[in-house]
Formats: sequence, structure tokens, C-alpha cells
Amino acid sequence: MTATRRLAAILAADVAGYSRMMGADEEGTHERLQAHLQELVNPKIGEQRGRIVKNTGDGFLAEFASVVDAVRCAVEFQRGMAERNGSVQPDKRIHFRVGINLGDVIVEEQDIFGDGVNVAARLEALAEPGEIRVSRVVRDQVRDRLDYTFEDLGEQHVKNIARPVRVYVLRADALADPLALSAPVAPPASQPVAPRLSIAILPFANLSNDPEQGYFADGITEDLTTDLSRLAGMLVISRNTAFTYQGKRVDTKQVGRELCVRYVLEGSVRRLGNQVRVNAQLIDAEADAHLWAERFDGDTSDLLVLQDEITSRIAVALNLELPHAAAAQPIEHPDALDCILRGRAAAWKPPSRERYVEAIGHFERALALDPCSVEAQSWLAVALTARVIDNMADTAAADLARVEGLVGQALAGWSRSPLAQPAPRAASIRGSHP
Repeated sequence: MTATRRLAAILAADVAGYSRMMGADEEGTHERLQAHLQELVNPKIGEQRGRIVKNTGDGFLAEFASVVDAVRCAVEFQRGMAERNGSVQPDKRIHFRVGINLGDVIVEEQDIFGDGVNVAARLEALAEPGEIRVSRVVRDQVRDRLDYTFEDLGEQHVKNIARPVRVYVLRADALADPLALSAPVAPPASQPVAPRLSIAILPFANLSNDPEQGYFADGITEDLTTDLSRLAGMLVISRNTAFTYQGKRVDTKQVGRELCVRYVLEGSVRRLGNQVRVNAQLIDAEADAHLWAERFDGDTSDLLVLQDEITSRIAVALNLELPHAAAAQPIEHPDALDCILRGRAAAWKPPSRERYVEAIGHFERALALDPCSVEAQSWLAVALTARVIDNMADTAAADLARVEGLVGQALAGWSRSPLAQPAPRAASIRGSHP
């Protein structure tokens, strides 16, 4: 049976220092927490049209249809907690830590699952008592809708999440002072101006007869995101943020406002056997006007050429100079490219031993088909290293030894490959992991 999925704003919360408080006063701590939940937190969640998915002993997981509602709810109950704690002895005060993320989730009757939930939980774990920490996509969605100023904490590497997460925080001292929430925010009439060289590459639609070919369209979208990010001075919205629009009818002007970008690239991919047709259109989001639209035909062995041509057309349209050194090494065997794209699609799934076996298997098949492929060597090395980092390797030493050999081959084969980096540290691989 196909799993039910939906886009949701996820709020994860727990009580800071709960085990210590329970050790000191078990019954009193439990009674105070239940009172806060029943009298303040649960009503606030209901007011903002959210629902409690489950309680976790010292906290809870809630979901909202609107990320604005989720953030507003968190702010209101954190401010309420600051007021309620004002007359309580310091060692008996209950402080919530909150993390909020927007993502695609798998829905079951009594629970929700997926990376969207995992990121919210990791943000909560990073938060200090009384804080609210959110992902970049949450900050981007609410910054023009709510008068709350979030401080940028930069990218953070969190457990079992492949890519670093951009973290923003609304601190407890700002929450305690309602005036501090809105003081630094410009009046609504003063909207942020999108940088001239800023673009969002929306997920290309899969128009093939086979829905399973979605991985192929996603792969082209990801590669174009990487290619365009190498254009000098170009600000490109991250893959994670852009993919929140997947499968939706979008208004280009709204996307421009929400992501604060000047341009939007959208398109579709149709694949029949080894033949590929890519439609792409570059849109000025501010004017909602097409700068150009083009159809590109070829076979899978020419896919990198097609991508280079699309990137070149965008560069010409924006009067930019292409960085020639960033060109990718051609892939000789079309089926090897297919295996690489399947491996990358598998690597985006939530971390598990099965996920790593699937992704690594695809990269191994790609390397068997094209032993000189720097792409296959590099992606296999990254996947093996990430499996070791996540403690899911049965033979970690053998995996790392294989990685050293693969990196050496990739560098010898083509030293300019952006993936082939000599002896990468665990943290750096985590940042580039597919």
C-alpha cells in the first residue's frame, strides 16, 4: 500500500533538564508539566489549527498545515511559559526547547515520519532552554509574514541528516520581551529586495510515462542547481528549499517573494529509452515575464551537454561569464549515468542500512559499467564514508580503505572534479553527501 505523504510544518518540543528535575521531585515535576500542557500549550496549538501527533514523556510532536501558524504558536506558548515561570523558584521552572521545520512527511494514524520530522527534532536538540530554533525554509516562509527577527547561526551538522542544516534562532530573552520581537523589523511597505543575480531552480516535472522515472528529473534539477551555483556572483536557493514546491502549482511572483529571488527556472523532463527531451524556461519573478523558453533534445549520453547548454543560455540571458573549469567529465556509458542518478535518489532517503545498501549498489553498478567514471568513483566514496559516519557500516575499516582508493582514482582521472577531494574529513563529507 502506498504511504500517505503531505507537506507539513513540524514542531518538536521537550523540557530542558527534565531527567534532573524528575530525580529531584518526580511527582511535582510531572504535575507542573501536565498543568502547563493542559492550561497553556495544548490550547495554543488548538488556536493555531495544529494537532498533537504524540507525546514523548518530556515533550511532544505537533504538526500544522501552515508554517506561520506553527511559529506563531511556539512564540505564544514560549512567552506564556516565561510569564508562568516568573513566580516559580528557579530550580522548579520548566523551560521548553523548540525546533520547527517544514518538510514532506509520511503520515500514519498515530505518528509521522521522514526527514522533515528528523530535522525538527535535531533543531529542538540544538536549542537552549526557552529558545525556538528553525530551519532556513521556515525562516524564509515567515520572515515577511511575522514580525519576529531570527538570528542566523549558520550551517550546523546534525546527527543522521546528510546535509548541514541552516539554523536560525529566536532567543528566550527576545521572547520574554514582546517589543523585542518586532523592534528590528522594517515596516511592511519596505519589502526585502531580491539580489539581481538570484535564482530558484524548481523541481523539473517528470513527463515520462513511467512515474518511477522521477529520479531522473530530480537528478537533472540537482545538477542544474550545482552548475548555476558556480556562476560568479550567482545566489542559488538550496535544493532542500526548492524541493518543497515539488508537485505543486506555483505562482512565480509568490515564489520570488517567498524565497527573495529575482529569477525562477522551471521545466520538465520526458525520457523514452535513451532519448531525453528537456523543456526549460527562465522567468523574471518580479515581472512574471519569460526571459526565454527552450526545448533541448538528445540521448542520455549527451545529458551533460544538454545541462551545459541550459546553463549557458541562462548565463547569456543574465550577461554572465561561464566558468569553463567547472565543466563535468563526460560519462561514456548511458546506463552508468542512470545508475548514478538512481544512487543519488536513494541517498536522499532517510538514513538506514537498507538505504545505504541501495545507494552504494547503484554506484557500484555504475562503476562496473564505466570503470573510469569520476562521477561514479566520487559518489561511491561519499556514500561509503557517510555510512561509516552514521555507524551503519559492518566493516568500517574496509569501507574507509576503499574510499582512499576511490578518491585517488578520481583525482588521477580528473583533478578538477568538484566531487573528487583528497582525503576528505568526516565533517566535510557530511557537507557534500548526496
